[in-house]
Amino acid sequence: MRVVIIGNSATAVGAIESLRQYDQDAEVLVISEEPHMIYSRPLLSHYLAGEIDKTRLAYRRADFYTRHHVQPVLNSRVVAIESPEHRVRTESGETYSYDKLLVCTGGMPIIPPIPGMAAEGIFSFTRLDDAQGILRYLGSRPVKHAVVVGGGMIGLKATDALMKRGLTVTVVELAPRILSAALDETASRIMTGLLQRAAVEVITENTIASVHSEGGSVKAVELRDGRIVPCELLIFGIGVRPNAALAKEAGITVNRGIVVDEYMRTTAPDVYAAGDVAEAYDLVVDMNRTVAIWPNAYRQGAIAGAHMVGVKRADRGGVAMNTVEVCGVPAMSIGNGNAEGDDLEILAEVDERKSQYKRLVLHGDRLVGAILVGNINRAGIYTGLIRNQLSISSAQSARNVDWKASLMSQYFGLLSLPDEYRKHIVTGAGIEV
Repeated sequence: MRVVIIGNSATAVGAIESLRQYDQDAEVLVISEEPHMIYSRPLLSHYLAGEIDKTRLAYRRADFYTRHHVQPVLNSRVVAIESPEHRVRTESGETYSYDKLLVCTGGMPIIPPIPGMAAEGIFSFTRLDDAQGILRYLGSRPVKHAVVVGGGMIGLKATDALMKRGLTVTVVELAPRILSAALDETASRIMTGLLQRAAVEVITENTIASVHSEGGSVKAVELRDGRIVPCELLIFGIGVRPNAALAKEAGITVNRGIVVDEYMRTTAPDVYAAGDVAEAYDLVVDMNRTVAIWPNAYRQGAIAGAHMVGVKRADRGGVAMNTVEVCGVPAMSIGNGNAEGDDLEILAEVDERKSQYKRLVLHGDRLVGAILVGNINRAGIYTGLIRNQLSISSAQSARNVDWKASLMSQYFGLLSLPDEYRKHIVTGAGIEV
């Protein structure tokens, strides 16, 4: 049997490691338009900041493909999935047949059509090539001021990295506040304050109307309200959309992402999709949606890899989780942390002077979301409660404690949970819970 994987990131790694757990004989082929071996995209901002070198970006050892008997076809772009013939075709005209196909093409950066985009010094920030291109550009000329379009996770990671390189940064965000998709107003205000105190200009409810250049390179951007912001570097960090064109052109069902079932199967026979390109079940909001996060991509890849070799490991559903660090202060959103509604209860405490904030979202006696700023020590426990949909009040009733106060306490931990749940989380020889 031949398995073909389109894409070369966390999803591919999850699929390869999973299928090799059950099948040592299947032929596995990975086709990627990137020339690089597997690297960790979440570390790109640290690489851009100069905190790590390229070797630290490696997500697996250099011999990963060799050890797992995988044939890599790098720097090759798939342009068509020919589903009836069970084959894919690349830009160079090569065709590769498959018995099972996994599409893990990730997301494409959102770059709006703006006059002046032909100038040098304009980048997106989702791939290693983007980061390397920015670094080469910074090394080729004096760059003092950068504009970052987008105040979400990608934009703020780029902003933090450029700050660490000594650049003056202006962030332009279309929404009324930064990180609006992940954080509520209080958390967003704290993060905005951190940026402003670090001399970052944050412009909201605005966007770029055009790019001004001089000598072929970007020199300024003009905003929608007519303001001119000088800059020698422009980075688009608006976000990504699922890179699902291949599947759509092949007649596979695509909404926002490629629609998949609990085994990551698409509507085409023997074709799977996983990771940022897939629209899969989210157990917190009880619906299918795209969740573009690294752990989710790996998990879905592992599920697809197992099923492609005959092992039925169904997906229980993902939990959205995003984290960003600004000026040394981490912020994290888990599950439905930004939710509002009459059927929800919000527990919150804030200390803006210390840049600390906690917001827990309850649906009945179950935790469905959390926002943490400054202190994220309990993030893993909260994530487990959300994922396992534990009834917290019943778990605490035997202990005769105020379960809501316990949940908000800085001392809340595994010992606050019932024996049955702790045994599910912590097991091993010599470990007693």
